Amino acid sequence: MAAGLSPSPAVPANPEERLRRQIKWLLLLRVCLLTIFLGISSILRFNHPSLNLPSVSAVAFFFLFIYLFSIASALLCARLTRLTLFVYGQVLSDCVLSTVMVFASGGSESIFTFLYFFPIISAGLLLLRRGGLRVAGAGIIGYGLVLAAERPNLAALLPDNFRIHASAAPVVLLQSFLIYGLSFLLVALLSAFLAERLYLTETALNQASRHLDFVSQLYKQIFDDLTSGIITVDAGGRITSFNRAAEEISGYLAAEVLNRELWRLFPGLHQPVSAEARPVIEMTRKDGATIPVGYSWGRLNLRERGEDCRVYTLQDLSRIRRMEEQMRQSEKMAAIGKIAAGIAHEFRNPLAAISGAAQVLDQDQPVSAANRSLLNIIIRECARLEANITDFLQFSKPAVPEQTWVPLSALIDECWTIIKRGVKFKDNCRLATNIPVHLECWADHYQIKQVLLNLLHNACLALENGGRIEVSAREEGGEEGGRTVIEVRDDGCGIPDAMQQDIFAPFFTTRENGTGLGLAIVQQIVEGHQGAITVSSQPGQGATFTLVLPLPQ
Repeated sequence: MAAGLSPSPAVPANPEERLRRQIKWLLLLRVCLLTIFLGISSILRFNHPSLNLPSVSAVAFFFLFIYLFSIASALLCARLTRLTLFVYGQVLSDCVLSTVMVFASGGSESIFTFLYFFPIISAGLLLLRRGGLRVAGAGIIGYGLVLAAERPNLAALLPDNFRIHASAAPVVLLQSFLIYGLSFLLVALLSAFLAERLYLTETALNQASRHLDFVSQLYKQIFDDLTSGIITVDAGGRITSFNRAAEEISGYLAAEVLNRELWRLFPGLHQPVSAEARPVIEMTRKDGATIPVGYSWGRLNLRERGEDCRVYTLQDLSRIRRMEEQMRQSEKMAAIGKIAAGIAHEFRNPLAAISGAAQVLDQDQPVSAANRSLLNIIIRECARLEANITDFLQFSKPAVPEQTWVPLSALIDECWTIIKRGVKFKDNCRLATNIPVHLECWADHYQIKQVLLNLLHNACLALENGGRIEVSAREEGGEEGGRTVIEVRDDGCGIPDAMQQDIFAPFFTTRENGTGLGLAIVQQIVEGHQGAITVSSQPGQGATFTLVLPLPQ
C-alpha cells in the first residue's frame, strides 16, 4: 500500500521501464509496511486487550492474502506491456485493503486510518495529478462507507460479527470525514506536484547528462583527431593530457607520460619562448631519434587547478624539412640542368668529331700497335663521354611517360639478355624470377625497361664474386587503389646505413668510373609514373630495391 520513487543514478530512457521499476518498489513497500503494521496490531492486541483490533485469525488471513496478492501482482507485472491500468488496479486494491483494515479495527476510532495516505501518495507519484485525485476520491468514498456503517440505522443491516461498536456522535463523524477527505485531496495534489517536478528534473538531468556525454565524446574525438600534438600540464608542470598526435610525434604512449614532469621528458619545451612566432626545437623521441618540432603554448584558465596550467601544441617538421630540401634540390638541379644542357650540346659535336677522326685514322692507313692502342682509348673514352652526356641530358630534361600495359615477365627476360651481353657481366651471376605469367604493369615501356636495366646492372656489380639476383612482382590493393610492386634483391655486399639516404642523390657514386646519375634517373622515372622506390639493406646481406607503380583508376 506504500509507494515511492526509488533513488537512482540514472533515469531510464523508456517510460514503461521507469514505471515498471516503480511498480516493483510499490509491491515491495506494500509487503514490508503491511507486515510491520499487522505485527504492531498483533502486539497491541496482546498487550492492550481493550483496544478495538481484529482477531488473530483475521490478521493471519489478511496477512496471507496480502502476500499472495503481491506475489501474483509481481508475476503479472513482468508479462504486461501496458502498465497504466495495472497501476490503477494496484493502488485501488490498496485503497480497498485500507478500508477493510480501518473497518476491522474500529472505524472512526481505528489507529490505522493513516494507511489511506499510502495508496494516494503512490497514485500521485506513479499516475501524477489525475491518478492521485481519482484514488483520493476512492479513499474518501471508502472512508465514508466505514463511517456510515457506524450509524445505527445502517449498522442494523450488517451481521453482528461485522458491526462497528463505536459511540461517536454524528457531528464527530462528519468532522472526521471532512478532515480526512480534505487531507486525502491535499496529499494527492502535493504528491502529484512533487512527482511532476521530480519527473521534469530527472528528464532535464537526463538530457543534460546525454548532452554532457556528447560534448565529452566530441571533445575527446577532436582532441584525438587533431594532426597537431597537444599536451596540457598543471601548475606543477606535470602532464595531464596527451593526444594521439603527440604520441606519434614523441613515440611515447599517453599512459607512459601522464603525471610525469614535462621538463624531464622534453626539456626543450620548458625553455623560455623566443621572439619567434613558432619556435623550433630538436626533440628526442622515445626511440632516440631527433626530429625538428615547432611548438607554441598558452595558459589555461583552470582556477581549481592553479593559474599556471599550460597547453602546448606541437608539429613535426620533419616532412616539411624534407620537402624544403627537395625544393632546394629541385631548384638547384633545374639551374644545373639549364647550364648542363647547353654544355652537353657543345661537348657532343667535338666528341663526335674526335671519335670519327680516330676511327678514320684507324681504318685508312697502317697504324703501329702503340698508336692503335691510343686510338682505341680515344674511341672508348669518347663513347663513355657520349653515354654520360646522354644520361645527363635525360636527367636534366626527363621525358613524359607514355604509359601502356607492359608484360613484366617478358620485360625481365629482355633486360637480362641485354645484361648478359655486356662486357662487365659475370658468368657466375644467376637470375631467379617470381612473377605471375600474365602480370602486367601500367608504365612507359622504354622508361621502365631503363629502370630495370639499371637495377639489374647495379645488382651484378654488387655481386663481386657472383651470386643470385631475384626479381619478384605482385599486385596489391589498397585504400588509394591498386598498385604493382616489383622487388629486385641481391645477396651481394649490401649498402651501409650511412649511404642509403644518399644513393638516389645526383652525382653520388661509389664506383671510380660511375657518373652518379643511374639511380637518380631511376627515381626520376618512377616518380614520373606517380610511384615510389625504396631500398632496404644490411651490410654483407645484400640489398632489396622495391618499386611501387600505381595502376590506372
